[in-house]
Amino acid sequence: MALLKGTTMQFTSEQRLDDAVLEREFTLGEIPGILWTPASASAPTPLILLGPPPLGLRKAYPRLVARARHAAADGFATATIELPGSGGRPRWPAAEQGRADLRRAMEAGEPVSDVIIDALILPLVDKAVPEWQAALDALLAQPEICGPVGYSGGVISIGTRLAVVEPRISAAVLFAGSFVPRAMFEEARQVTIPLHVLLQWDDEGNDRQAALDLFDAFGSKEKTLHANMGGHTGVPQFAGDAAGQFFTRHLT
Repeated sequence: MALLKGTTMQFTSEQRLDDAVLEREFTLGEIPGILWTPASASAPTPLILLGPPPLGLRKAYPRLVARARHAAADGFATATIELPGSGGRPRWPAAEQGRADLRRAMEAGEPVSDVIIDALILPLVDKAVPEWQAALDALLAQPEICGPVGYSGGVISIGTRLAVVEPRISAAVLFAGSFVPRAMFEEARQVTIPLHVLLQWDDEGNDRQAALDLFDAFGSKEKTLHANMGGHTGVPQFAGDAAGQFFTRHLT
């Protein structure tokens, strides 16, 4: 975090989406990101951090911008940043090796071992969370943005860590669609903010029982699990609407 703190945010492009949302791309040091704000806002708006999947922002853009439009209609600004080793960021050999080991295990029909999960997820959490905190510093310095702050989506272990270490995050919508290291269960017990967890019951790349166990481990007094039939990208529209209502309750 010390190396990132105070890094300047530079806006690199700007466009209006249907006159309803202002989209600005930015860089934070070497980290690319996107900020969306309601174009008609007359006062600073609460912020939702959109955790991207580890596909690269360009590949994930259609899903991210759909979430941003939905949030803007509810009166929220949203922002996302590129994960370490993803998109156009520098290659990260350890992450590439972890993904290769995961693919090999899944293609062979073998159980995904704790060793593979830990090597894939834990270093990513350790790198990504300080970057999110630095991005939050820079975003909250923008005059059109204010607290409170929510977190939505992502690699669930990143969201879990952020919920523990970042006091500026008041509520989180977590997507249970990624492998969970056993070490994260202890961290989950330290989470106290309101949670809304989305689980796709037939997600082919997810350990459903681990997701259920993680939900059980969360220490939050208010936590809701929305489980729907379908695969990884099949979250129904009404589930997204319920997540929006959750943020409206807790961020306004």
